[in-house]
Amino acid sequence: MMFNLTRRATPVLGRALFHTSRAQFIKAGDNLPSVTVQRASPADTVNVQELFGNVKKAILFGVPGAFTPGCSKTHLPGYIKESEALRQQGVDLIACVSVNDAFVMNAWGEAVGSAGRVELLADSKGELAKAMDLDFDASGALGNHRFKRFAAIVENGVVKQVFEEPDKTGLDVSLVENVKKHL
Repeated sequence: MMFNLTRRATPVLGRALFHTSRAQFIKAGDNLPSVTVQRASPADTVNVQELFGNVKKAILFGVPGAFTPGCSKTHLPGYIKESEALRQQGVDLIACVSVNDAFVMNAWGEAVGSAGRVELLADSKGELAKAMDLDFDASGALGNHRFKRFAAIVENGVVKQVFEEPDKTGLDVSLVENVKKHL
């Protein structure tokens, strides 16, 4: 005997009978989630809330994937190039996060020369992307769910402003040139 376990929402005055407990998109005024990510290796971990909670002003930006064209040619290199100017504007930490493993993120950092300029964080299971509600299904191109392209200005662990690309992967509002205008 087979059972159909597909859930269907029955509309009641335009609403579903059940709801999701999924977090809302992270916005200004929210604390960064308490999620552990990796640095140079799977054993080198850090809690995002703790990392940014001790930093007066920071920029966290997310990319769909390490070594992808837009991320490698434009997004990350822009923040690397402007890292000193950002520090002069009071930014103490610049970090890039992606749904990749720590070894890939470490190799990407070495390839683009991010050391001492932009810290690379590996969200290997996509837990941070989900907690921030900034994930999307990129399985057709990248094999799994990935971060939407975004940037956030963070002060003492609290999000001050978020710049999410409207089409998930474009290169516009999350670029360093735009974020600098809002510091």
